[in-house]
Amino acid sequence: MEEKKQFLCGVVEGFYGRPWSMDQRKVLFQWMQLWGLNTYLYGPKDDLKHRLLWREVYSPEEEAQLHTLIVEAQSRGLRFVYAVSPGQDIVFSSSCDLTLLKRKLKQVSDLGCQAFAILFDDIDHSMCQADSEAFPSFAHAQVTVTNELYRFLGEPPVFLFCPTEYCGSLCSPSVSKSPYLQTVGEDLLPNITVIWTGSKVISRQLSLDCLAELESVLQRPPLIWDNLHANDYDTRRLFLGPFKGRDPQLRSHLRGLLLNPNCEFEANYIPLHTLASWYRAEKDDMKDEECEYCPERALTAALHDWMEELNQPLQAGRQSTRADHRASFSSSRSKTPDRSDCPSTFRATHAVAKLPVFPLNSSSPPSSPPMGKAEREGREAEKMRSHQPSQQLPGSRSGAPVGGGRAQRAQGRGLCGGKGLLSEAQVRLLVGLHYLPHEHGPSAQKLLKDLTWLKSNCHLVGANSKKAQAQKVDEWRGRASSFLSLCEDIAQLHCSVVGGANRAVLYDLYPYVWDLRNTALVAKAFICWLDGRVLSDSSSLATWRNCFHWCGKTTGADLLGVDPEPWVFKGGVSGEVQMLLPIGSSSELFTHPPPLFPTSRLYNIRPYHSKDKVELYRMVRQLHLRTQGGQESTMPHPDVIGDRCLGPCLALSPEYSFILEDELGICGCVLGIIDVRSFAKRCQASWIPAMRDKYPPKGNSSHSNTQNLVQLMEEDQGEYPDSLLYHFPSQLRLDALPELVDVSVSRTLLTALLTALKANGSQGVFCEVQPTDHQRLEFLTKLGFLEILRGEARSREGVVLGRLL
Repeated sequence: MEEKKQFLCGVVEGFYGRPWSMDQRKVLFQWMQLWGLNTYLYGPKDDLKHRLLWREVYSPEEEAQLHTLIVEAQSRGLRFVYAVSPGQDIVFSSSCDLTLLKRKLKQVSDLGCQAFAILFDDIDHSMCQADSEAFPSFAHAQVTVTNELYRFLGEPPVFLFCPTEYCGSLCSPSVSKSPYLQTVGEDLLPNITVIWTGSKVISRQLSLDCLAELESVLQRPPLIWDNLHANDYDTRRLFLGPFKGRDPQLRSHLRGLLLNPNCEFEANYIPLHTLASWYRAEKDDMKDEECEYCPERALTAALHDWMEELNQPLQAGRQSTRADHRASFSSSRSKTPDRSDCPSTFRATHAVAKLPVFPLNSSSPPSSPPMGKAEREGREAEKMRSHQPSQQLPGSRSGAPVGGGRAQRAQGRGLCGGKGLLSEAQVRLLVGLHYLPHEHGPSAQKLLKDLTWLKSNCHLVGANSKKAQAQKVDEWRGRASSFLSLCEDIAQLHCSVVGGANRAVLYDLYPYVWDLRNTALVAKAFICWLDGRVLSDSSSLATWRNCFHWCGKTTGADLLGVDPEPWVFKGGVSGEVQMLLPIGSSSELFTHPPPLFPTSRLYNIRPYHSKDKVELYRMVRQLHLRTQGGQESTMPHPDVIGDRCLGPCLALSPEYSFILEDELGICGCVLGIIDVRSFAKRCQASWIPAMRDKYPPKGNSSHSNTQNLVQLMEEDQGEYPDSLLYHFPSQLRLDALPELVDVSVSRTLLTALLTALKANGSQGVFCEVQPTDHQRLEFLTKLGFLEILRGEARSREGVVLGRLL
């Protein structure tokens, strides 16, 4: 009886997605023991024999693994609960299905498991004809099978039942009036515990009133399956915040609480650490005020412990250079015996060198992972790292250093990463940006608030706005400076995570840190661009007020006036920043897989400055020489390629030019023309005559290429069909060095330009590509560019692709 009364508190591995590995589960059991948690429920949705193939027994190899896991949990003082989920296709009236279910549970029971759960969540309410004839209702069918299994297993002290109506929002018509729940409460054997998630699938709060109402219907206290930190419904969200919104006093009305956390194992340190603090808060021997549960205080304690974990050289398989000794610093908080003498069965004690980066999507590291150019450069430059020059304020026009090429500067400027240690400020930033499903952390709140304000007030610094008060302009630029600084911190955080010693954490957190880094790069470039470039209402093209009128000052949930499930609004902080940008609804520009090889190179995207021209010309000249296989000494003039490829845009449309740079200098650019018709006229009026003066004919000169160049420039400005320009009035050109390690930044660079074009009224943009450039054609197609015109329609070779904005 005493065992039955124990409050069950721990972890449920019940998410959709790739299950945790055996080694990760063993580390989990170690954490749970150190922190005083007591229950682990095994129920990963993507374990075939847990759900889809529930009728099949485990193979001898699988049996051995499961037995090892059960023994490991029990040796740590944990209760191992085995869950099976047959609801998708079970025939409740079938004696054969019932026999197979008993056989499956008997197999697990023989392995030493003493606690079980049967789950009927996330299934259709309908019954087959045989079941409809055998049972008066769906609930009766489930309850009958559950009671039979419970008796078959000898009425174990812990037996859990997850109903199909497992939260308030799924009950029809309500919790108190649900016929389904009433049947469960009346007919389910009294010692079987019912699982519940709260008022929602993912509940912001658990209230005493709602639990009391449920308890009266079920005639027993429920066990909470808590999805607060579950992230299997959104590939762009991660939850590192503290356990929150559940008063410890609720425990007297519950049988237990199990947290269903992030799919990414390493992301669950803080959630589980703070859950343990919550669990200990209301124990009988902890009544003083200091021991009352405070999420912020629990977060601080968890951060302190996680800092040591983050900066340990752990591989993706959790091998470590140290023995298991964390119990000594955790015991003071967990009030559990010191565990420093516990055997470390899952972490090797031999020295491990810093690992090179290997593919994120691999299930295990290759024996000899390939080392990319960026990784080699990083190793060579490790001892010569220097600080990046501070970012200019948005009103500034100074550019990147222009002296010397990338190769010359490579000797003094390497990859970022420092010593591979994450600072406490960076970890707090990481947590604040990936906080909780219903609540952003301080850093995320500031990021969104500043971006919203800067957008709403960009008319203060518009290109042709009425003269604003200097005080207002200073306020805008001050807040812009703060916003840019936060974006830079996000970029540096990405570098530190990639360059850190803990590779296990890297491979779990990298996709989320990388995604937010890219979104922040676009937002940062956009805010820099607004100052002096966004058009006000006096312009014939300007639509910034129309474009920005939906700029949110509240969350989507507040706008709807409801409390929806978190999956209604995709993307977390990255998604909200995206939706605050003019092209935020173009999801294909923001949602894409991370690069196969993470790089800690620090990238920046910013508007073009006049000082960048020399380096841009050098870059396109090198690209041309690589393509043509020529030598620079054979070129008649160093500017000929730059003048043809970049010159017109840089001279006549510099406000729509963006630069991509890393620690070594400029490595890419994108140039835009907002109105091709007017640009062509300006080009014929001023640029072409200037080029004729710069490259005059010289009789029988051997440098006839320069004369051909002027002719090509004139042809470049040939007329496009009105049918094209009506829908796609703007044009772009994208150039990037082929050795760019993270090709996703090219997409981010292009997105920055599209954001600016949209902000100033463009409704569509096109890009002309050589038909043999299959890689660029594929790249643009993935970004929503569709082929709209072939070269023969313009009397010259080329494919025109466009997309609406």
